[in-house]
Amino acid sequence: MEKYTEKKLKNQLLQTLIGKHVTDSTLLRIKECNTFMLFLADKTLEKTKLHGANSCKHRFCPVCSWRKSRKNALKISILMQYLREEENKEFVFLTLTAPNVTADELNDEIQHYNKSFKRLMERKEVKAAVKGYVRKLEVTYDGKESITKSMYKHRTNYYKKRGLNIGDKNPNYDTYHPHFHVVLAVNKTYFNKPNVYIRQSRWLELWQQSTKNPMITQVDVRRVKHTDNKKEVSEIAKYSAKDSDYLQNEKVFDTFFNSLSGKRLIVYSGLFKEASKMYDNKELEKYKEMDPTQYIFLLFYHWGQTEYIQTEQKLMSEDMQKEVNNQMLDDENIEEE
Repeated sequence: MEKYTEKKLKNQLLQTLIGKHVTDSTLLRIKECNTFMLFLADKTLEKTKLHGANSCKHRFCPVCSWRKSRKNALKISILMQYLREEENKEFVFLTLTAPNVTADELNDEIQHYNKSFKRLMERKEVKAAVKGYVRKLEVTYDGKESITKSMYKHRTNYYKKRGLNIGDKNPNYDTYHPHFHVVLAVNKTYFNKPNVYIRQSRWLELWQQSTKNPMITQVDVRRVKHTDNKKEVSEIAKYSAKDSDYLQNEKVFDTFFNSLSGKRLIVYSGLFKEASKMYDNKELEKYKEMDPTQYIFLLFYHWGQTEYIQTEQKLMSEDMQKEVNNQMLDDENIEEE
């Protein structure tokens, strides 16, 4: 219950920041979100799975966005498995960035990103190589006034070029970094055909041209390994904005809310769009694993002021056990990193 407790506490912080942006009824749903949860449990009471909750499903709710990211991770991993096995495709993981922007510039920059990405995908060589994609917008906030050790380690060359060291004033303090994480579906022959394969340096040129911004210095591109796509799936499925970022203060929250509200955060195209429709129609169920756990108990939890309190434990009837057991794994079975 630790993760649910952590997210519910952040949900309470959200309530103090979002009121002026939503209706009274929406605010009430956010306040009541996950105040009740019903879990399935095995005979040891150690293995549990969420079975029901009163969720608000608001984009900025820390509880609901966390659960949504887990659902997306499961879906994307299955889409990739299907495309790899049935369509004989491989994958490229692409991260597209640009220099940080101020709060006043963020909304326009996101719109510029969307138009730039469309131009990128319409380039002749890209259209020849890419058979579909799933794209996720992520926005991070830099609230560090000084350069920390971890920041320096992560972007050593960036700081060195500017003559900056650990402890110096952070040049990106109080700025926002919108960027795209993209999984591209390509033919298996893509990596072996020089006239089709697009090198990292060329991706950078194409992105600079598409954004009309020669100041961009980095594009990350790598092949998704056949045996391990967990990291890439996690990157593409995670939150569009971290609650640790947008809940820092009212000014930061207002910027995130005004810039992300009403925008499509995850987009499926080409083969990924077709596979997404199949997934939603439950045509890809065979790619889900069976949940081996045998659940026999129902556990009822209600939210107190600072933690969840178990209010009841109940043995399920045989009919209900038949209903909930021997089912496919769902987002509640995804291990949290």
